[in-house]
Amino acid sequence: MREHIRLIARTSPEDWNIAAFSIWSLAKLAAHLVERQVAPSISRETLRRILREGKVSWQATTTWKASNDPGFIAKMHRVLALYDTPPADGRVICVDEFGPLNLMPRKGRAWRPAGRPRRLRATYNRYGGVMHMLAALDLATGKVYYRIRRRKRWREFLGLLKTLRDRWPGEKLYVVLDNFSPHKHAEVRTWAADNGVELVFLPTYGSWLNWIESEFAALRYFALNGTDHHTHGEQNSAIAAYIRWRNTRAEPKTAFAPDSTIRAWTQYPTRAA
Repeated sequence: MREHIRLIARTSPEDWNIAAFSIWSLAKLAAHLVERQVAPSISRETLRRILREGKVSWQATTTWKASNDPGFIAKMHRVLALYDTPPADGRVICVDEFGPLNLMPRKGRAWRPAGRPRRLRATYNRYGGVMHMLAALDLATGKVYYRIRRRKRWREFLGLLKTLRDRWPGEKLYVVLDNFSPHKHAEVRTWAADNGVELVFLPTYGSWLNWIESEFAALRYFALNGTDHHTHGEQNSAIAAYIRWRNTRAEPKTAFAPDSTIRAWTQYPTRAA
């Protein structure tokens, strides 16, 4: 029986959809094995141990959007090179937008007295409009700089770039960013070329290469989850408090996915690893 289950565990992921591993729970998997006469009976604990020995674990299903960018590998290695060895003549800044920031109850976790969970209201109408966060991560210090605006057009983006330019005069800025159309606006490109700012575009559907994405995940977890702000002023203050706390503890960013298989890619994979 153990050898049979180990054989299932060694099947390729494509086969798991039609094998026993498509069943949701250990109890159902055990019943499935009994029905298939793999064993007359098997306990869930025994099955759990066998699966652990076979290095099979219960995992969430995720989606993967493949890139259609023919220059993916070259662009990826350009970004990784900037992360690994920042140019001596300037600094690397990762830029992106976070949002939309609307006013709504957000599920989350918090320390509460036992048996007294916090209940958030339901919303039928959401007034107050939407705001957007334009943010930049400085890899040399690990600090995040941001502004919150009603819109995220090229004008707002250019305003952020000008603020970054003023913060580090005399240094060339290498700005890593995605292919959002305001980032590629002619006015933005012209200003950047004239002011010592190099726009380093990520591959299409490669936003996971932007180091600031992990900062957005932390921002959502620590500043927004479990909240129910009724005004943008409240919400913006919560974001500001978190960023201040975070920046006082910031450290330089020096290792982006050092052991990831992406560093060995010579061509773009046709499916997620």
